[in-house]
Amino acid sequence: MGNTAIKVEHLSKHYKLGVINNGTLLKDIQSFFARLRGKEDPNGKIGSNYIDNSEGFWALKDLNFEIKKGDRIGIIGHNGAGKSTLLKILSQVTSPSEGKIRINGKIASLLEVGTGFHPELTGRENIYMNGSILGMKKSEIDRKVDSIIEFSEIGEHIDTPVKRYSSGMYVRLAFAVAAHLDSDILIADEVLAVGDAAFQKKALGKMNQLSEGEGRTVLFVSHNMAQVRNLCNKGIVLKDGRIVRQDNDITKSIDWYLGRNPDGELIETTSWHNDGSFANENFCPQSLFVVDESGNTVTKALEYGKGYRIRLDFDTEKPDTNVDFWISIHLGSEIIYKINMPQDFTYKKGQNSVDFVLPQGSLPPSSYIVSLGSSLKNTKYILNPYNYDLTLFMMIRDNGSKRLPFCAERRT
Repeated sequence: MGNTAIKVEHLSKHYKLGVINNGTLLKDIQSFFARLRGKEDPNGKIGSNYIDNSEGFWALKDLNFEIKKGDRIGIIGHNGAGKSTLLKILSQVTSPSEGKIRINGKIASLLEVGTGFHPELTGRENIYMNGSILGMKKSEIDRKVDSIIEFSEIGEHIDTPVKRYSSGMYVRLAFAVAAHLDSDILIADEVLAVGDAAFQKKALGKMNQLSEGEGRTVLFVSHNMAQVRNLCNKGIVLKDGRIVRQDNDITKSIDWYLGRNPDGELIETTSWHNDGSFANENFCPQSLFVVDESGNTVTKALEYGKGYRIRLDFDTEKPDTNVDFWISIHLGSEIIYKINMPQDFTYKKGQNSVDFVLPQGSLPPSSYIVSLGSSLKNTKYILNPYNYDLTLFMMIRDNGSKRLPFCAERRT
């Protein structure tokens, strides 16, 4: 395959809803051998191996892409887009329904926290077991075990059964094992979201070292666009199980995913409307958009120095005063400005509307991402602003007005 690490051709994955087999062992065996021979399923629909009807759905449909050795690919998309399914197929955890995959090299996978760990075994014992599952020889593990323990930073707990580990300790140990595997391809699915900020930075640095320094291929799935931008150089965007965009520049993929014009400067201010994909009985956003001083919706660039508000419409089935919400304004990957919910706001059952006032001249001309955040009594996110689950784009145009100093006290 030359310089190609992974080649995917017409890859599809179909799931049957509520059905796990054909009903009899004989039919299951017939379907199994038909698949091995590349023949049509004798128990399926004529002309198709898998039935596509109300009893099933395509988690992935007709994916085609090629990944070169040393590429760092960010696979992004909303929940349910098919990202994890794709990585499980590439990791050979599950098989495709249709299509071909060609892999040139050894794969190390981090799909879920604690995958391959036995809760009754100690951390040290799980290093050997997990390393063996990933393809490491005992002599290789013996040689690297001290480095793995040091990297995981849980040395004092290494001889404790992992059932007593926190989720953060799980991911530290699992990542340390996978990172020290002599693999050609590293696959990571959102696992770093569990670790603390310091370990996330350390893990991303290790992944960069593996890719840039050692030439390994990395496939990375995360809702944290800052992490994706910092680690990856190319992007694949999935939506409803299909590839909707591929770029040799990860910034273009992220911009497209978030709604910005990826081929040039943002020329419009966007809005967000709930298409039914988000629901919460305490706080259910319906729309987020920018209005001017007269209350008219703004769809063009904002004029610097003029007054604008960001309007949020949301529904509440069960009003809860413990629910907090705010907007965060991002410049690049950094949140530079935050506006909290109005102090005099009171929840009411049904429809609610609230305005976040943008102080005139507080933001210099540029393109910004506005994300909505919400939490329950500051203990649990309903909407994590860092995940960019609910965003709009806002461009402020330089119209020659005198610049005001930036309001540093409003930074977060």
